[in-house]
Amino acid sequence: MKILSDLIAVILFFITYTVTKNIFWATAVALVIGVLQAGFTWLKYKKLDTMQWVSLILITVLGGATLLFQDDRFIKWKPTLLFWFGSAALLTGHLLGKSGLKALMGKEMTLPDGIWRNLTFAWIVFFALMGLINLLVAYNFTQAQWVNYKLFGSTILMIIFFIGQGFYLSRHLPNKE
Repeated sequence: MKILSDLIAVILFFITYTVTKNIFWATAVALVIGVLQAGFTWLKYKKLDTMQWVSLILITVLGGATLLFQDDRFIKWKPTLLFWFGSAALLTGHLLGKSGLKALMGKEMTLPDGIWRNLTFAWIVFFALMGLINLLVAYNFTQAQWVNYKLFGSTILMIIFFIGQGFYLSRHLPNKE
């Protein structure tokens, strides 16, 4: 359910852009939805997790700058910065001897530390590459192609990564007969 909630702003951004062909209207919708989602989450749970705060700050600052300066380059950087923040957070945790992934998923599965380390490195590289790919699409393709990539391309890449991760994990999870 959380993943669908996270995609609502992206889907509404895409729909608005598709209907209006106007990146600024689409950005305004994403900005409003992002703030409303954060507000709803805050009212319901009395907290936002770190990535929700980062996403809220990025959509507010970069979405606001896009609208204020009428320059779509700002909104095109949002996914990259979000991915790179995730990559940097995982790398920082690893360097400090903490596994962010183990902290998030360790209650659901028991894995050796080496496997958690491999997963962490895979996520670090994946997030770094996703940020880079976003910039390559943003600056080498049309605005419409970037909008399509933002919804479809990045989502497909994430699904492929999750499936690959599932295959990797299936080899290391204990057999329960």
